[in-house]
Amino acid sequence: MRIVTWNVNSVKVRIPRLLPWLDKRAPDVLCLQETKLPDAAFAELLDAELEQRGYQVAHHGLSQWNGVAIASKVGLDDVTRGLDGEPGFPDRDGPTEARAITATCGGLRVTSVYVPNGRTPDDPHYAYKLEWLAALRETVAKAPESAVVLGDMNIAPTDADVWDPAVFVDSTHVTPAERAALADLQALGLRDVVRERWPDERVFSYWDYRAGRFHQDLGMRIDLVLAAAPVAERVRAAWIDREARKGSGPSDHAPVMVDLDVAPDGDIGPVVPPPSNPKRLPSRTR
Repeated sequence: MRIVTWNVNSVKVRIPRLLPWLDKRAPDVLCLQETKLPDAAFAELLDAELEQRGYQVAHHGLSQWNGVAIASKVGLDDVTRGLDGEPGFPDRDGPTEARAITATCGGLRVTSVYVPNGRTPDDPHYAYKLEWLAALRETVAKAPESAVVLGDMNIAPTDADVWDPAVFVDSTHVTPAERAALADLQALGLRDVVRERWPDERVFSYWDYRAGRFHQDLGMRIDLVLAAAPVAERVRAAWIDREARKGSGPSDHAPVMVDLDVAPDGDIGPVVPPPSNPKRLPSRTR
């Protein structure tokens, strides 16, 4: 079973890239983030294309912002949109955003997430991010034994997951509180299967569009696949499809690929293809 997560940063814009990629990579379960469409518009745009490729589809979108989806060839049951106790923003007790969708696919309880960015540590959005992560943990805690939580976490788990830790001092994505919230989620027994497979490698999934950062491999690893132990033990390959970030009109994120039981392309990785000219920074003492 091939499970993939991809923040497409507007599915409408990304259609010319997404459909050929689907035909090439053929995931069994695809989780999308930042679809940026309400449900009806997503269905009109993509449902027929996905169904003719053998997918069942569930989408959670409310407006031109956020939006998450799961497309599955191995079943799509017990679909749940949102989280238990999910906070709203800017009013905690107000309407919630379209940031999480869960379904049972091939016996796995799959949750596609687009975690709030947080903006800056002194912004109300940062407190919202931490509250949202707490709600995610409480939701997953009800049945963690078959859980796979994957998507744009907007957190780099360690300093090894950013191209230069010095650049991110006092920024979101790397603060102790965010990393502690991620660790609390993983404490349910979820394993970071990409880092587990490639413990010492330079692995990024996101590169800013600006300043030629993609070509210099100045990125971040913020798109994660967190899997319960029984699922993690089935992993045969885990890698970043960097090819999907190349060329014209890409998302600023690349798909994260995880193969269970069988690896159709072999045990490749961590980044495919590898960057040809990554910028290497001098070692720092922090």
